[in-house]
Amino acid sequence: MPFLSTRAKLDLNDQDKVWLQQLSVSRSESVARVHRAQILLRYSQGQTVSAIAAALHTNRPKVERCIGRALEMGIRGALKDLPGRSRPVSMTDEDKAWVVSLACQKPKDLGDAQELWTTRLLAKHIQKHCLEAGHPSLRKLVRGTVSKILAAHPVRTHQIQYYLERRDPDFEATMIEVLHVYKDVEVWRNTGVLSEVVGVLSYDEKPGIQAISNTAADLPPVPGRHRTWGRDHEYKRHGTLSLLDGIDLLTGEVMGLVRERHRSAEFVEFLRLADQHYPAGFRIRLVLDNHSAHISKETRAYWASVPNRFEFIFTPKHGSWLNLVESFFGKMARTLLRGIRVSSKAELKARIELYLKEVNEEPVVFKWKCKMETLEEKSIASAPV
Repeated sequence: MPFLSTRAKLDLNDQDKVWLQQLSVSRSESVARVHRAQILLRYSQGQTVSAIAAALHTNRPKVERCIGRALEMGIRGALKDLPGRSRPVSMTDEDKAWVVSLACQKPKDLGDAQELWTTRLLAKHIQKHCLEAGHPSLRKLVRGTVSKILAAHPVRTHQIQYYLERRDPDFEATMIEVLHVYKDVEVWRNTGVLSEVVGVLSYDEKPGIQAISNTAADLPPVPGRHRTWGRDHEYKRHGTLSLLDGIDLLTGEVMGLVRERHRSAEFVEFLRLADQHYPAGFRIRLVLDNHSAHISKETRAYWASVPNRFEFIFTPKHGSWLNLVESFFGKMARTLLRGIRVSSKAELKARIELYLKEVNEEPVVFKWKCKMETLEEKSIASAPV
């Protein structure tokens, strides 16, 4: 005699069938809800518990629990998790706060050798010291839980983000002085230069330009086969050169010297070049940083030989980003120096000098915009009421 089930049938109306059918193939609902919807659909079609368990690759008790809840609470109640089924919370907010406070300290300050935490190292430290700190629930803390706690705040103890401490007490005043120069240049472009000033230069050195040659020839692109140039990984060094460069902020003209070094002697050589370039009897303003060569005895001796010829405006300490010539250096690095290969330092020098010549054929006037609102705010604040 065949087995006859005494379990009640699950009667569904057309609306419930459509809803369960959509839910059973959903890709946005949770896996548990989709699985339960498939169980209820099959049971409503007359399949046995064993057949459903086999078809869905699960076990009989799970299918029976789902069907029992549907018969007791309805299909919508059967798709929900019963309250109180999850593991009770054992980690308090104070425990998590202690974990975060440890993460915000360096391991070496707590007796370990490492400089920075990893999640594995932090979890090990917490397991070792949680009892004496009054957090016994953290005895079995694992690195995955540590990651979740730190990500919730968020804290990334394995990374370092560098900053620059402002060590110049006169930083803002010196910055405003440099911004005034850029503002004057903007005005002079429209109205004409003051009678006593002939040029405004943004000057700096770019040291350490490497002369590198290939050990094998570059391979050109081949349409349909190789989209880019091919280059062997090995190379040969021939030394470095320094570029002493100044940009005329009024005309965009570039004056540069390519030398082996960038000492006081080379800087004085650049000043002589600028002195010869501009008409005599006028002042030349230079925006530059506080490099030792710019204020050395040799440089001051040259100043004394050409009185009232040069006016230096120094950028603040650690404020060389205020120097507009850095934008030119960035453009040069992205264009000329990117991937450059030469056979000698002499060739590198010739290539740089040719680049400067090409720039001067179509000079570009660099304009400063950043922090100009600071200058306007200071001017408004200092205006008489």
